[in-house]
Amino acid sequence: MNASLESLPATLQALIGQGVDAIDTPALVVDLDAAGRNLQRMAEFAARHRLRLRPHAKMHKSAAFAHLQLQAGAVGLCTQTVAEAEALAAAGIDDLFISNQVVAPAKLQRVAALAALLAARGGRLAIAVDSEGGIARLARAMQDSTTAIDVFVEVDIGQGRCGVAPGQPVLGLVRTLTAQAPALRYAGLHAYHGGAQHLRTAAERRAAIGQSAELLRRTVALLDAAELAPPLITGAGTGTFACEAASGLWSEIQPGSFLFMDADYARNERDPAQPAFEPALFIKSQVISVAADHAVCDAGHKSHAIDSGGPSVHALPGQPSLEAHNGGDEASILRPVAMAGGRLPALGDTVWLIPGHCDPTVNLHNQLIAVRGGLQDGCVDAVEPVLARGVW
Repeated sequence: MNASLESLPATLQALIGQGVDAIDTPALVVDLDAAGRNLQRMAEFAARHRLRLRPHAKMHKSAAFAHLQLQAGAVGLCTQTVAEAEALAAAGIDDLFISNQVVAPAKLQRVAALAALLAARGGRLAIAVDSEGGIARLARAMQDSTTAIDVFVEVDIGQGRCGVAPGQPVLGLVRTLTAQAPALRYAGLHAYHGGAQHLRTAAERRAAIGQSAELLRRTVALLDAAELAPPLITGAGTGTFACEAASGLWSEIQPGSFLFMDADYARNERDPAQPAFEPALFIKSQVISVAADHAVCDAGHKSHAIDSGGPSVHALPGQPSLEAHNGGDEASILRPVAMAGGRLPALGDTVWLIPGHCDPTVNLHNQLIAVRGGLQDGCVDAVEPVLARGVW
């Protein structure tokens, strides 16, 4: 991992090679050893099941981690916004899928320009659609380009968000799409059930994806009968990818959070069909106040997202077991876990928080501080910028 030192403020440049104690708080820290083990386990799973691995970069928003994933065997990366795709393309990533709907003319012009840029260097851009209007707008944006763009029809298999209904609506949309050839190239179906990822028991997740797979299987049968068989079906997330793999329908998976994990995924019962992943993303914080029954650390809502619940506390050997509670924008309140002895940290102690949701937590920070050798005795290996923060 080699972020350009010249692009970093002097205070961050000075961190490279120093121990973790030198990292000021609050800071977003990646345990590279843990992330590497997670990546290896996912890559081995994909290879063993003969699945294409296309991790979602909206989680880490980092060129360095995108390149690590490609080196481990990923075929490309997913992004959720045009800006994320542009940032990764500028960093040398050549195979990208914008797994979302884009309908604004200005953004679609950027999509067309990005497709041409990637094609010129032997790469590829793909995008999702879920309406005739979306197809028409994309076709207009591509009409002056000599480059084709790969297009996936998004199917709502249970999420209730974007996507066309399974069955005949998909068939109709695929027919509309293929009529726009050669500028728009029918690449297959995008089928992702985000709502299933955090169902707590493995049985619940298997049941949800089983229902999704049945809807998808009937849709594929319709397409097959119309000689419009999808070249590829892509989807799946960190919570369910083994279920999609077992169905035999999906040939490409898009998990993202597996690389870093978070406190909310830790609340899931593990499916034994999936590898075990470990937390690799942390907020380093410091105890700034201690009272009789609680302590306060300097990492609040501005440091970690709370949409999926608050952070958990990662206790290193010899440290007290703590629970983190809402303390507002700039702080978290720490209370001891009674069954673990009820001990509080001391003023100035380091406390490592595991954010509740990794994706929006990363989006709150300008950089990821990558540590090798562990959180206790490790050293700063790199400081990587968070690319395309914000929305579009």
